[in-house]
Order: sequence, then C-alpha cells, then structure tokens
Amino acid sequence: MDITELILDDHREQRRLFAILEQIDPKEVDVLAAIWERLAAFLELHAQAEEEIFYPELLRVGISARRTRRVEDETLDAIGDHNDIRDAVGEVARHKVGSPEWFAAVAAANTANGDHMAEEEREGLTDFRRLAGLGERHRLAVEFAAYEARYYAGVRPVDKDPEGYVEAVEEQSATWSKGSLGIGPLR
Repeated sequence: MDITELILDDHREQRRLFAILEQIDPKEVDVLAAIWERLAAFLELHAQAEEEIFYPELLRVGISARRTRRVEDETLDAIGDHNDIRDAVGEVARHKVGSPEWFAAVAAANTANGDHMAEEEREGLTDFRRLAGLGERHRLAVEFAAYEARYYAGVRPVDKDPEGYVEAVEEQSATWSKGSLGIGPLR
C-alpha cells in the first residue's frame, strides 16, 4: 500500500462522482442531492486527510532533502486550493438542487477540484514518491486509510490560512533539517 496510490484512488472516485452528476436528469433532485451530499462530504474528508497526514510529511521529507522552497510552495498552494474547493462546495448549497444555478455551482466545484488534483498529481505526489521510501509511504497509507475510515460520515469543513498551516507544521518538528518558510514576513 502506498499513500500516493490511495490519494490517486480518491481522485478517481471524485472524478467518477462528478461525472455521474453530469449525467442525471435535473428533475431527479433526490438522486442529485444524495450523490452531491456524498461527494461534498468525500471532498472535505479527503482534504482533511491530506492536511493531517500527507502534507506534513511532504514538508518533512522535502525539507530534509533541502527542497524546502518547492515543498512549501506546493503545500501553500494545496491548502489554498482546499479552501477554494470548500468555498465552491458552499456555493452549491446556496442553490436549489437540479436548477441551472446549482449545476453551474457544481461545475465550478468540479473545476476547482480538477485543477487541484491535476497539480497535486504532477507535483506533490511525484515529489513525495521521489523523496519518501516505500516503507514510509506504506505507513502513511495505513494512517490515511484509517483516518478516512474513522471519519467516513464526514468532517466539518474549516478554511485554513496556507502560510499559517505551513508554519505550524514546520514548528511541530525540531528534528527537520534547517529550513524556513522563505515567504514574505514569515522569514
């Protein structure tokens, strides 16, 4: 088991659920609402699992490998993306299920999520596979799977300050190689 593969599996499921929504008649509001509820909860659970397990480790291995700036930038961007996805999910809730506005909001959430996944797959996951050994990726996969299983019914969405997130994660470990945020006033 490899955490990067579990994250990719989640991405495939997210894409599948968005595709299902696109193919349901707008009059089938109960079906649309049920699938959207599942997808919205899954998007947040996935983001929280990444924020609790994956991104702290990406920062740790990146800093240890003296790639501080790159992994910090990737993490800052990812946490910002998660906030954008949360906002898009919140916008869907403002519209009547099945209405043109609802479908437009779902499409915007799909775009925000799709952009995030593509970037994460090109950068964060690739870097992590290069920097972390299979044993560590397996250990994290077990932790990630357990987290998602524990919170399968969903977690409360909370926007995070990307810079504050990275700073807090880096402060949690005094054993990392020397590194800093290297951004703005946090230097």
